[in-house]
Amino acid sequence: MKTSAPPSAGQTTESKPPIQHPSFGEAFRFWLKLGFISFGGPAGQIAIMQTELVDKKRWISQSRFLHALNYCMLLPGPEAQQLAIYIGWLLHRTAGGIVGGVLFVLPSMFILWGLSFVYAEYGNIPWIAAVFYGLKPAVMAIVAAAVLRIGKKTLKNEVMWGLAAVAFIAIFFFKLPFPLIILTAGLIGLIGGQYWKEKFYVLKGHGGGHESSVLDDEDESPCHTKPSWSRAIRVTVLWLALWWTPVLAVGLWKGWDHTLFKEGLFFSKAAVVTFGGAYAVLPYVAQQAVDQYGWLKPDQMMDGLGLAETTPGPLIMVLQFVGFMGGWNQPAGMFPLVAATVGALLTTWVTFTPCFLWIFLGGPHIEQLRGNVKLTTALSAITAAIVGVVLNLAVWFGLHVLFPKGNALDWFAVVVSVIAFTGMVKWKWDVIPVVLGSSLAGLAFKLLL
Repeated sequence: MKTSAPPSAGQTTESKPPIQHPSFGEAFRFWLKLGFISFGGPAGQIAIMQTELVDKKRWISQSRFLHALNYCMLLPGPEAQQLAIYIGWLLHRTAGGIVGGVLFVLPSMFILWGLSFVYAEYGNIPWIAAVFYGLKPAVMAIVAAAVLRIGKKTLKNEVMWGLAAVAFIAIFFFKLPFPLIILTAGLIGLIGGQYWKEKFYVLKGHGGGHESSVLDDEDESPCHTKPSWSRAIRVTVLWLALWWTPVLAVGLWKGWDHTLFKEGLFFSKAAVVTFGGAYAVLPYVAQQAVDQYGWLKPDQMMDGLGLAETTPGPLIMVLQFVGFMGGWNQPAGMFPLVAATVGALLTTWVTFTPCFLWIFLGGPHIEQLRGNVKLTTALSAITAAIVGVVLNLAVWFGLHVLFPKGNALDWFAVVVSVIAFTGMVKWKWDVIPVVLGSSLAGLAFKLLL
C-alpha cells in the first residue's frame, strides 16, 4: 500500500487517502467502461485516461503516464489503445495488457458492426445521427479540459510552453508530419538537456509530498517488466503467429485471390505504416480501397469515417467499416452479410493485434530506460510537443463541430460544449453523465426541429 510523505512545517495535512493496488476485477471493469466511453479519437481517449487513471484513481503517476504515452506516440497504430495495453500490462502483467487492449476495442467493434449493417442495408438513420450530433460538442469539451490539465502539469517553464506552441504551429498551419515533429522535439530535448538541464529535466519524480499513485515515480518497475532475449523471442513468435494465422487460414479456405484474403493482407501492411494517427493513413487506405480494389465508393468511405468518428474506440476503426463494405459489395460466392462480417472481423484483427506485439516486445526496454537523465530531457521535450499536437486535434475537431457547414456557427454546439467544459473543469463532472446528457440533448434538439 502506498503512503504519502508526512507534511512538513507550514504544509496542510489535508490530502487524498493512501491508494491500494487495484484488483484484476476492478481493472477489468474500468477497461470495459473505457471501451464504451472512449469517444473523440486519440485526443478524447487520452483525455479520459488522464482524468480517470492519473487524476481520480491514481493508478499511475503523471510522469509514468507520459513516459508510456511518449513511447506509444512513436509506434504505428492507435496510440490510445497501445497506452491502455501498456498500463494494463504494468498493473497486471500480460493478462492485464490483453484485457486493457481488447476491451478498448471490443465494444466499438460490435457497435460499428451493427451500424455498418444498418448502413449497408437501409442507409443513414436520422435518430442515430441526432444522438451523435449532441455527442460531438461534449467530446470537444472533454478534449479541451484534458489539454488544460495536461498543459498545467507538463508545461512547467517558458521553454516547454515554446515547444508546445511551435509543435502546434508546425502541424496546424504547416501540416508537417507528426513523426517529424516528435523526433525533432526529442532531439531538441536531448541537446538542450546537455546545456540547460533545469529547463528540460521536468518529467522527473516530484519528490516527497506529492500525491502517491499505485505506479509511482520512485517505484522500481515491476519484476515482470524486466527484459530478456528469451522473453523477446517468445513474444515475437507468439504474436506474429496470432497476427498472421487467420489471414493464412482465410487464404487456404477461400483462395489467394478472394476479397477476404486481400483485405487481410492489405490491412496487415497498413498496420505497420499508420504513423501519425488515423488521419495520416486514411488517404492511403481510401485510395487503395476505393480506386484499386473497388471495395466501396468514395461517398461510402466518407460515411464510414463519420460512423467511426461518432462511435467509441479508436478512429482507425473506420478500417473495420471498409472491411465490412468490401465483403458486402464483393462477397465472391458467399452470403453478403457473412462475407462482410468475416471481412470486418479479419480487418479488425490484423489492425489491432500488432499493437500487442509492439507493447509486449518494446515495453520492458522502455521501462528499463525510465529515470535515465538524457532520455528524460528528450521525453520532456516530446511531451511538450505532444501537448501542442493534442491541442491541434482539439482545434481541428472543434472547428468541424462548431462550423459543420463551413462558415455558419452552430449555436447548439457552442452551448453544449461550454456547459460541458465548465462542468468538468469547475464542478468536476464525470465523463459518463456528460456524454449521456449531451447525446440526449442532441436527440431532443433534432426531434423539436
